[in-house]
Order: sequence, then structure tokens, then C-alpha cells
Amino acid sequence: MKSTLEIMSAAKAAAPGLARATEAQKKQALLAMADQLEAHCAAILAANEADVAAAQQALGEVMTDRLRLNEARVHAMAEGIRDVVKLPDPVGAVLSRTERPNGLVIEKTAVPMGVIGMIYESRPNVTSDAAALALKSGNAMVLRGGKESFRSNAAIVDALHQGLEKAGLEPNLIGLVEDTTRASARELMEAVGLIDLLIPRGGAGLIKSCTENAKVPCIQTGTGICHIFVDASADLDMALDILENAKTSRPSVCNAAEVLLVHAAAAKAFLPMVRDRLVTARQAKGLCPVELRLDPTAAAIIPGTAAGAQDFDTEFLDYVLAVRVVEDAAAAIRHIAEHSTGHSEAIVTRSEESAEAFTRQVDSAAVYVNASTRFTDGGEFGLGCEMGISTQKLHARGPMGLAELCSYKYIVRGNGQIR
Repeated sequence: MKSTLEIMSAAKAAAPGLARATEAQKKQALLAMADQLEAHCAAILAANEADVAAAQQALGEVMTDRLRLNEARVHAMAEGIRDVVKLPDPVGAVLSRTERPNGLVIEKTAVPMGVIGMIYESRPNVTSDAAALALKSGNAMVLRGGKESFRSNAAIVDALHQGLEKAGLEPNLIGLVEDTTRASARELMEAVGLIDLLIPRGGAGLIKSCTENAKVPCIQTGTGICHIFVDASADLDMALDILENAKTSRPSVCNAAEVLLVHAAAAKAFLPMVRDRLVTARQAKGLCPVELRLDPTAAAIIPGTAAGAQDFDTEFLDYVLAVRVVEDAAAAIRHIAEHSTGHSEAIVTRSEESAEAFTRQVDSAAVYVNASTRFTDGGEFGLGCEMGISTQKLHARGPMGLAELCSYKYIVRGNGQIR
């Protein structure tokens, strides 16, 4: 077994070669990686089946869905890489150009970060997404997945390595940490000189650990206590469709809705519709019903579970929805300011005034008017796949695509000028 230090050092040594690679070489490598994913589909699925069997009891049904792969998902991973190929190469892009009075021409130019480390949990598709974005943006990648997905990640990385080799690039550009204990995570956090940017992607505990302990630059991603506010003027049928999609289409992901806020003027009409759609209708179809955790005002309108003290500050990642009735849009905005993780929030309204106030005052990475929070995704934003959703404000915010994986330097051209 290679040590984490050896894997990081190999990626660091390989990175300069990628920085010299042409756009055509990177494109060839990415296409080969996509082809090899599909060629190795059977091996990847066999490894994934072993992971799922080992983790199923510990993870539960919803979280196991994050781990599970099938042929369609492997194909989607390959297509995600091909989508990245189609995007403009960010490396070398001139972000701004200034010509000074003394004749100096100063160009702010995009360059790779160098070596990007990622610590992530459960979802093996992240392995190929991250590797593709890193390669396209000229970065080496060190991946540290969770122990529950190690077999799947190893099979995926093996296929990606074969794609790199077919394109004549160094396989060490993509490294997979073999030690899945906390020690390896700490090594990445402290890898000054080897890791140029660390991205934690997972639950609140992982992100908190990285942001508190990392000695290398770290981007906070992932945790999503996402809100949907149904205003007094909302089209209630539209609101119900948006809520159902945001909560139930894939509850285990960070852009799923966790909190429903309902204007008091709409609550008596809307909350029974919510219960009928998310509880009664789902039970009739044999689907998992959504557990509604209600504040006292909501509980006086529909039956459900009384909301606990922490329910409005919890990322459930499950078929659970906290529900609160608020007096107006201003109260909804105040609630979000107090409880949001800064990921994604939505308002459903016919009022331009309410929409304007909501989008201006809600301080999250993505703010929606009359649309589901489930669109906060690199692919849906036209970025190809994504490295993660940044919930901080410095360097990157929202879905992280190619541009967010680059830094910049100033290239200054002169003709003998001295100061």
C-alpha cells in the first residue's frame, strides 16, 4: 500500500507536466478517460456491489442510494467528462488587460492551482467528476474518499489511469489515498507544500474538521440547509410541484430542501396540500412518506411531528422536512439569515416586490425565484460537472467549475521600462 505522503508527492511531481500539456492533449486524455469508464463498467459495478453490501445496514436506504452505481450512472459519469471536454479551457485565459501610461502591458492570466486535494464521502461519481475538472483546469488531483466507497473509487481511478496512459499522460496526476482512516484526512489538511487547495465535500462534521484544522487553503462546501418560502401570492400548485421536487427527487444531496416556510396568509390552504402530496399520496404509491416536523402554528393546521429545538438547523438528508409558518416575507428572510448554511434558498411568489426583497436580502450562494433548489449543480449551471458547492464567499461561491479551480498571475510585458 502506498502511503498518503507518497501519493501526494507523486501528484506534485506530475503536476508540472500537465501544466505544459496542450489543450488538445488534455482533450484527448479526457475522452480516453470517459471511454475507459464505460469499458470498465462491469468491474466498477462489481466493486460497487461489494461496497453497497458492506455498507447497507450502517448507512440506511437513502444514504445507500448515494453510494449505489448502475450502468446508467456509470454512463452519466462518462458523459459528464465528455461535457467537460466541450467547455473552454480556462488555463491561459486573460481575465483582464491594462496598458499603463509608461507602456507596460499587464495581463491578469488564469493558471492552475497546482495540486488539489479532496476529502469526500459516499458518492463515487464525485471521483470521476473531480478528476475530469482537475485535469481540464491543469491540476493534479489527490482524492480521499470514504471507506464505504473505497472499492468503487479504486475501480474508477483504475479506469481513469488507463485513459491517461492511453493519452500519454502521467497516471499519478490522479491519486487515490489508500488509507481511509482519519489519519490520512489529517495528512491532507496539513500537507503544506504538497496540496495547494483542499476541498472537503460531505457532511457538516467533515467540513467543520477541515475548516478548523487545515493548514493548507481550504474551501468550505456542501452542507445545505436549503429553504423554500411560499409567499402569500404564490401559485400554490406551482409551489407544491417545486417543494416535491426539492424534497423528494433525491433527498440525500446537499441541494435538497430541508425547511419549508409558509406565509401565514397561505398556510391554511397550502399545508393540507403539502400533507396530501408528500405524505398521503406517497404512501398510496408505496413510496416513503415525508415526515413533517411542524412548528406549533403548522401543527394546528395539519397533523405531523412536533418540531424539535434543532430541526430548523439540521441537514436531514432524508425524507424529513421542517415546517414553519411565518407572518410575512420579512420574517422568512430573518429565519433564513438565522438558520441557513448559505447554500440555496427559494421563494415561490407572484409578487415582484417580494421576489426583489428576497433575492436582494438573502445571502446564500444560490437564490431562486419560482424554481427548485435542486438546480444548484455544476451540470445544471452549464459548468459540466462540479467539484462541489462552495458556501463561503472568498475565491469561489456556489457550484465550482473550471474557473474556480484556477488562480491567476500577472504577466507584464515591457520594452525596457525601469522604475
